[in-house]
Amino acid sequence: MDVTIYHNPDCGTSRNTLALIRNASIEPTVIEYLKTPPTCAVLRDLISKAGLTVREAIREKGTPYADLGLDDPTLTEEDLLGAMLEHPILINRPFVVTPWGVRLSRPSEVVLDILPAPQKGPFAKEDGELLIDAEGNRVA
Repeated sequence: MDVTIYHNPDCGTSRNTLALIRNASIEPTVIEYLKTPPTCAVLRDLISKAGLTVREAIREKGTPYADLGLDDPTLTEEDLLGAMLEHPILINRPFVVTPWGVRLSRPSEVVLDILPAPQKGPFAKEDGELLIDAEGNRVA
């Protein structure tokens, strides 16, 4: 199955999302976007297909967002995209692409709406929150 995750291994939400994909017995293409950033066209496409604006897809926490003045409401989507391409840490994560759609998987369980296969067993997030029961059914 063709599934791609734009992943940051240092992010708990991204790790949980990847684990949920694998819990459906899917081995996705994993793109560590900090090492291999998407092109402008790909980033624009991900954001659009996820139904987001660029501003909704930009990450503030733990990034140079404030230092770069990106909270300025007069900045255009092109300005923000340029900042995201120059500083990939500004790209919120994880974006997941499947045959059923594209989502910014925050929280991680959002990915369940677009996975082309069911969960194969129980799953709990890293913080212990149970999402999937022993039969592979969504709990929350």
